Amino acid sequence: MKKERLFYFLGFLVLLAVEFYIGIFVHDRFVRPYVGDVLVVIVLYTLFRTFSVKKPVWLSLWIFLFAIFVEITQIPPLVDVLGIRSHFLRVLMGTSFAWADMLAYAVGSVVNLLLDLRIRKERR
Repeated sequence: MKKERLFYFLGFLVLLAVEFYIGIFVHDRFVRPYVGDVLVVIVLYTLFRTFSVKKPVWLSLWIFLFAIFVEITQIPPLVDVLGIRSHFLRVLMGTSFAWADMLAYAVGSVVNLLLDLRIRKERR
């Protein structure tokens, strides 16, 4: 069990570094907006799998719903309603709603589920 948690934690660190790299250095119209959104749910998943032994289906679903919730808060956009000026917080919370982001979160959630199920199958 400790080996599995270490695997997810290392995956979290690597993917978080990739997310930061994309956020800081990539300014295109595909990788940053779409690959970054797919990866963000995978980053969250690997973080929670480090500490949680929940079934992958439920964890994938909860993280997907959380991502959708965050996206919905961008409709007003919440960062402007709350008067948030911090660039970091604005990037973290998002500043504009997009249906494509929800699709990206769904893709990332399916990737989470499929990879975790494959890992579990190989362990048996």
